[in-house]
Amino acid sequence: MNSTFLASEELQYLTTFATSLAIGLLIGLERERRPAAKAGLRTFALVALFGTLAAMLSQKTHSPWLLFGGLLLVGVMTIAAYLREQREHDELADPGTTTVVAILMCYGLGALVWHEESTLAVMLAIVTTILLYFKAELHGLTHNLDRRDLISMLQFAVLTFVILPVLPNNNYGPYEALNPYQIWLMIVLISGISLTGYIALRFTGQRHGAVLLGVFGGLVSSTATTMVFTRRSGDNPDLTKLAVVVILLANLTVLVRLAVISAVISPVILATLLPILSVGLMLGLIAAVFWWRDLTRQENVLIPETKNPAELTTAAGFGILYAVVLLLSAWLSDIAGSGGLYIVAIISGLTDVDAITVSSLRLLDLGKLQTAEAVTAITLAIISNIIFKLGLIFMIGSSLLAKRAAFGMIMTAVGLGGALILFGNEVIDHAI
Repeated sequence: MNSTFLASEELQYLTTFATSLAIGLLIGLERERRPAAKAGLRTFALVALFGTLAAMLSQKTHSPWLLFGGLLLVGVMTIAAYLREQREHDELADPGTTTVVAILMCYGLGALVWHEESTLAVMLAIVTTILLYFKAELHGLTHNLDRRDLISMLQFAVLTFVILPVLPNNNYGPYEALNPYQIWLMIVLISGISLTGYIALRFTGQRHGAVLLGVFGGLVSSTATTMVFTRRSGDNPDLTKLAVVVILLANLTVLVRLAVISAVISPVILATLLPILSVGLMLGLIAAVFWWRDLTRQENVLIPETKNPAELTTAAGFGILYAVVLLLSAWLSDIAGSGGLYIVAIISGLTDVDAITVSSLRLLDLGKLQTAEAVTAITLAIISNIIFKLGLIFMIGSSLLAKRAAFGMIMTAVGLGGALILFGNEVIDHAI
């Protein structure tokens, strides 16, 4: 009985050390292919095993200093080896800081495995290896970032990690519709999605053509993208084909964007909202693909100049608009029923679809809206927004652009409206 237990325990130890060995070999394999790295496959494997052994002895002897002492020993020995190599060969050589940190990380992962966090240790080992392997790509990324990009990221960090945590998570105001934390959380969500498109657009806009320009432009601002390319096609008729594809894709990206936002805020609405968005997306894609195939060559175009979506004034502006729409929706729904909400959706949707979408989803979570009402409001807002942008194209764009863009945008709007009518009874039954 005792021998069986001991054999089982020893087998468990063997599995633990085998996991540590695999982690060390994984990271060491990447370092082995670097000629400048003085530590390779064997060193990293041994360090990972040593980390597990030190953690084991530390736990068995109830002495945490063994674990910390092992970390200190590994660090000192690694740094000393690099300093000696540097003195003997080239005083200007790379001191190997990355490899030193990787060795210390490997030791820590070995200790983590002993404390029954093998899954986390393996995940961190994979991330570490990726960071080490893609050195050139990461350096290129940092060199391509300019001051404006860094400011955008820092401002988003302020929105997310400085302002959001200090806001109260309580309901205030009429109908208890205003929750400072929830309002700012929506700002963070919209800013985060927009910032992703904003950065991606700056990196890929001129190099990868109409498709990515349309997708990333839609993530940042479909209205701004529509305006920019409408004006550019007016100045240069040769860009009309490209402008049509970019504008259509930017507006179709809004549908995907709203589906993602809905999934994050109120996943229960997806079962009824997604079929409607899908019909509009498919019909719009037919037109976009048709004109994309007509686009025979890649044009050299400028990236649309859009405002940083994480800028504090931009975020605050959206927050105020969202709060106003939230109040109006709750008030008009109370005094005029669903008709009042739909009026707000049509009016606010002219310039901004996000505000009415997140406010409808918020009211749905609070139990102040039915699913059918929220879905209808969001759909009407999207159709209203499409009509508004189509009007802009007719006003400031060429007649050729207007005719071609109208084909795809009207198909999208008809698809949304038709799907809402077609699935109307199912939406209502689902809400009930």
